Amino acid sequence: MFVRANTLPGVLADEKVRDIQTWLDTAGLPPSIKIIFRGANEEQNSSMSFIGTAFSLSLMLMAILLVTQFNSFYQALLILSAVIMSTAGVLLGLVILGQAFSAILTGVGIVALAGIIVNNNIILIDTYNYLKLENPDWSLEKVIIQTGCMRLRPVFLTTFTTGFGLLPMASGISIDLISREVEIGGPVASFWVQLASAIVSGLTFATLLTLIVTPAMLMLPETLRRTWHSVKNKQAARKAAT
Repeated sequence: MFVRANTLPGVLADEKVRDIQTWLDTAGLPPSIKIIFRGANEEQNSSMSFIGTAFSLSLMLMAILLVTQFNSFYQALLILSAVIMSTAGVLLGLVILGQAFSAILTGVGIVALAGIIVNNNIILIDTYNYLKLENPDWSLEKVIIQTGCMRLRPVFLTTFTTGFGLLPMASGISIDLISREVEIGGPVASFWVQLASAIVSGLTFATLLTLIVTPAMLMLPETLRRTWHSVKNKQAARKAAT
């Protein structure tokens, strides 16, 4: 038996599917009855499976390349941490804008961000390694501060140009240069709103955190090392005094 239905405008089919599934779990139907949700629900599950595989594969390939180039597992993980921050930014943007999560468009936006947002961390860490190698007499704090000062403008310019370039699309604005018309909420622009919104919100949020988290995490190993040596020296001094 096939049961077909359409949702009213403004109603998400995924929410109705969950409501029906909740009802089925408590309806006490005979175990011989097998219920399968087809249509949009089946396509969404297939898309989520593909997006998850593509996302995992892209992270793995980037990790291999970063470890090969930087010769450091810690720096490679630090660069890839921007992907987590960008994903959090996408979800936060969906909550603020009141948009639904699209398995295809939002998912593709998250995967695309994985290749975009890591550039900021690569720029920062590459400059950090260069300054540390060329100025061995500098303290680690000075190297990190100088790295932030040198790369602040390139990071901001990269983020602003990408964000402002996608902002009309994220706002649902379609510009026809031939007929000189500006259409708001048209069918073409509306189709790409979720993809553009995901990239803009994730990129903005992750960039701001990158400029704070990355320098702090570069300093973390040295801080832990200093703390450990300080504790050992205090213990040695206490034993010598007794």
